[in-house]
Amino acid sequence: MTADIEYFNPAGVHAPTGPYSHVVRVPPGAELVFLSGQFGIRADGTVSESLYEQADQTFKNILTLLHSQGMNATQIIKLTTYIVAGHDSREVRRARLKHLGAHVPASTAVFVARLVSPDWLVVVDAIAAKT
Repeated sequence: MTADIEYFNPAGVHAPTGPYSHVVRVPPGAELVFLSGQFGIRADGTVSESLYEQADQTFKNILTLLHSQGMNATQIIKLTTYIVAGHDSREVRRARLKHLGAHVPASTAVFVARLVSPDWLVVVDAIAAKT
């Protein structure tokens, strides 16, 4: 975890039901970086039909964007994940764990009826902090 960014799961609230923290506190003066929603679109513009492969590419895209800003996965403080209903969210979690490991930012995941393109099955947006 990045120094000075604190992750909490306070008493009095249920334990997290997945790899996330209930509270993330960012110190004053930290630089916030907001990433637009990322889809499983490869650099050549192609998209896999598999939810896992789309999720894997989505997290690769997020890490590429962070690296372009001199940052890494441990500086993610918030993720929001949208999955097309009817698909197995465990496939997205598997890709997330591959790329984020034990890092547990504040997170929200929801099922949606569809995304802008019918080819897209998952989108993730992120906020990161640089101290």
